[in-house]
Amino acid sequence: MTGTSSPDRRRFLTAGAAVLGATAAAQLWLPAAARAADTPLPENVFALGIASGDPLPDGIVLWTRLAPDPLNGGGMPDATVPVGWEIAEDEHFRRVARRGVAQARPEYGHSVHADVRGLRPGRVYWYRFRAGGRISPVGRTRTAPHRHATGGSLRVALASCQNWQHGYFTPYADMLAQDPDVVLFVGDYIYESTPSSAGPRRHEGTGEPVTLEQYRNRYAQYRADPDLAAMHANAPWVVTFDDHEVDNDWAGEVPQDPAKQPHDAFVARLTAAFQAYYEHMPVRATAVPDGPHIQMYRRLEFGRLARLNVLDTRQFRTDQATGQDGAQDPAMTMLGARQKRWLLDGLHHSPARWNLVASQIMMAETDLLPGEGKLWYYDAWDGYQAERNALLREFREIRNPVVLSGDRHLTMISDLKEDFADPDSDVVGAEFVGTSVSSSGDQDQAAFHAQWDPLKADNPHWKVIDAHRGYHLFDIRRDAVDAQVRVVDTVVRPQATASTLSRLRVENGRPGVHEV
Repeated sequence: MTGTSSPDRRRFLTAGAAVLGATAAAQLWLPAAARAADTPLPENVFALGIASGDPLPDGIVLWTRLAPDPLNGGGMPDATVPVGWEIAEDEHFRRVARRGVAQARPEYGHSVHADVRGLRPGRVYWYRFRAGGRISPVGRTRTAPHRHATGGSLRVALASCQNWQHGYFTPYADMLAQDPDVVLFVGDYIYESTPSSAGPRRHEGTGEPVTLEQYRNRYAQYRADPDLAAMHANAPWVVTFDDHEVDNDWAGEVPQDPAKQPHDAFVARLTAAFQAYYEHMPVRATAVPDGPHIQMYRRLEFGRLARLNVLDTRQFRTDQATGQDGAQDPAMTMLGARQKRWLLDGLHHSPARWNLVASQIMMAETDLLPGEGKLWYYDAWDGYQAERNALLREFREIRNPVVLSGDRHLTMISDLKEDFADPDSDVVGAEFVGTSVSSSGDQDQAAFHAQWDPLKADNPHWKVIDAHRGYHLFDIRRDAVDAQVRVVDTVVRPQATASTLSRLRVENGRPGVHEV
């Protein structure tokens, strides 16, 4: 599925998309009923950009949101607006594959989620929107391979944790140049923190978002980052959330600070946060929230090469433990019974060569106490020891399990052990914890290693640890997964220099990961 676009074509797509859309506007088809209702809209009605997501062999989700005044609720009239969409096999739209009209409704922030079907598998497509006489930029996307396809390769970019106030989203400029087939984003797309002038950029608003309009404004600000917008427009994304899309370290219907957020108030906050999340993500209608609940765990297939299991490690978890005894309580759950059964069924009955698990938080052990004893990070899988250990025992019977995680604001690549209490236990899989896009800013690398390197002896399963900002890039083939840790030299300026910090490999049939 690896793309064949040249660098010149990529530059054309990102820099010339608006021009191409404007010159081709007359060619964009709309039925007569929609044309009649096509009342003029402001020029910047597509200010939040365009995106695609959740690729299927025959389909893709196309997304946009009409918002001419994005930081003030959107600025659209309280009326439904027809939005034409078009997807083609060429960037000039001479070979149109599908056309249609979606309704941008005020109750969903005038967002559009066009679930396009009838496409060809393993193909590159171009798409665009029209509303109110305005044309969107042109986007590029890909469908997944045919479900029985056994060959080929898949390039996946893993990203997480992009804090607007901590830096610019410069890793996406390098990601765009690497041309991934799909971007996997595993959480913390926005941060709910209050505005601060301490970093290179400042959050909008006056406090933490709690209402629907406040969350909409926060997403709109993040969507204004040009590198993020360009990456959304040039590859399909598969997304899931972690905690900061709602509230730091929340669990189920329990906020970080229950004494300050009564249950009813937090449920209302969840409801607003989930709706804003849906409104700004390229996901299917299965993710339309039901009040304070949203369906996010799901499974995507990339032929017989890879199966991707996307987890939800927030909605169904029990509240975090506060000590070792609590973390080892068998009643503690990260996934909930239903999601756990779904995951294990999907892993045990997978036809794929590689079984990928997108987990928002780290699965491998982090022992923070040098020498005897253990000290765990309870918000991660370490705080749910019984469920994590049972899952790793199941990994013994799973074909090539690889866990892709985020949350930690650092790169931490590990072997997954059947029993972390026994250093001699079998390796049953590999985990790549991707560093953050911008969260924690430009860290002092010497200080980081002075703090973390002494812990390596207590965590022999760690293969690479680092605190640069960036993302991970995977080239998945039948014989191996080749991984690159891509990092940038800064996020406190709008431009950065990227490089490969480390190269690693997971080989078919050999659990674990090693540097190459």
